[in-house]
Amino acid sequence: MAKASAPGRVKTRLVPPLSFAQAAELNTAFLRDTADNIVKAASKASIKGYMAFGPHGSEAFFHEIMPPSIGLIEAWLPSFGDCLFAAVETLFQIGHGAAVVLNSDSPTLPTALLSIAAEILAQPGDRAVIGPADDGGYYLLGVKQQHRRLFEDIDWSTERVTHQTLLRAGELELPVHRLPTWFDVDDAEALRMLRDGTGLSLSGAEELEPYPAPHTKALLKSMQIVSDLGQSVQTAATISAGSM
Repeated sequence: MAKASAPGRVKTRLVPPLSFAQAAELNTAFLRDTADNIVKAASKASIKGYMAFGPHGSEAFFHEIMPPSIGLIEAWLPSFGDCLFAAVETLFQIGHGAAVVLNSDSPTLPTALLSIAAEILAQPGDRAVIGPADDGGYYLLGVKQQHRRLFEDIDWSTERVTHQTLLRAGELELPVHRLPTWFDVDDAEALRMLRDGTGLSLSGAEELEPYPAPHTKALLKSMQIVSDLGQSVQTAATISAGSM
């Protein structure tokens, strides 16, 4: 699930400590690392990668930055839940036997988790797999059928997303396998976690090897964020506290 890197329209919660231009560059690095991670997982499991993207008219941007093996699916609708379901629906229409929606905010997500999700969905019987994020959302949701209900009445971008999704699965009597928690990089504190590696010790994920995210790491280094982020995060927190 991806948005084209236009300054002022992506990763705006990272401004500050980043500028809008830097946030857009970071978005592109995240997208590249996510795509490469999927390609790596596809070498070890039955996986075909796609980028569900928006807004309309940004296809050229994704053709430029994506590996040739990553397909493109335009999914740009008013509701985020509708975007997710449109991507899932398209994957089944193409002919796949299962569909996984994956965020583009977790560049260090262990490749093993993608392979595990594929293995779970290859088992017989209807089932789902969810990868909870540490902020209450999820980084991954996989299904074997088009369960629209999983994407309805969800308070998107809140700490209630995973909980509400599991409630919807309960309504459907749908078995759900829960993967280890990982972290999204969508605010200054999470960016600090990415820099320091402190997000890698989350519950159940200690033994998993994080994806090295070379595009992201190279960009952070070129921006001098690796050395300057601590002060930037402190400044951002002070500004936020003062404006409340």
